[in-house]
Amino acid sequence: MRLTILGSGTNVHPTRAAAGYLVHTDHNILLDFGPRTLMNLIKTGVNRHRITHILFSHFHADHFSDFITFFFDAVIYAKYGGGHRPGMTLIGPKGTIRLLRSIMQNFPSFSSAPFHVAFKEVSDKPFSIGDTRIIPKPVVHVSDLLSVGYRIEYRGKALVYSGDSQYCEALVRLCTDADLAVLDCSFPANRPGPAHLHAGQCGQVAKEAGIGQLVLSHFYPIADRYDVGAQAGSQYGGKIWKGKDLLTIRV
Repeated sequence: MRLTILGSGTNVHPTRAAAGYLVHTDHNILLDFGPRTLMNLIKTGVNRHRITHILFSHFHADHFSDFITFFFDAVIYAKYGGGHRPGMTLIGPKGTIRLLRSIMQNFPSFSSAPFHVAFKEVSDKPFSIGDTRIIPKPVVHVSDLLSVGYRIEYRGKALVYSGDSQYCEALVRLCTDADLAVLDCSFPANRPGPAHLHAGQCGQVAKEAGIGQLVLSHFYPIADRYDVGAQAGSQYGGKIWKGKDLLTIRV
């Protein structure tokens, strides 16, 4: 299992793409698809026209908006690019089907996609993509929007992606004994903000869950002005990565 960070920032960040991650198991699985992540996906060399599963943690624009460009590109490729494009399964929390069906029905050319598009809403029941087991878990982000984190298990290894989350017991449980966890580190510990973890809380989750390696990501610009790795390390003694775009980590 490999993780490649497509975007380690937020909606408008001067040097980082917004949230997006590529996980390679027996499938290439996308976790979120924020602005500017599509170009980073292309830079990885992975054939975007063979990607069949996208998992959304929630539908704030910084986790979603490049999907629009990706899907339009897929339609054009399948119609005029001379190649076959397999179907696509779009997965997310409650509300996913209503939102995505509305997009498919109303965006020009989307409703005539020449490949099958399936939608799946998740709560906390595990499901499989090939030999990869996915465990979704609702986490606490903002009161008016459902958000989920994902645990991905493959060949005895486990990777967790928090999505956007505050500190909560559900996130600690999702991360328990994971080999690697990618956590929302929007703010430094000394300048915390609303609705997200700060660096100290990322370290706290990693310590309480007993994870193997911690990846800090989803940085607001203020987080880059402080040593968030050291702040997380005050709570957690394991390996800490400060995420950056196109960083690849083998799990």
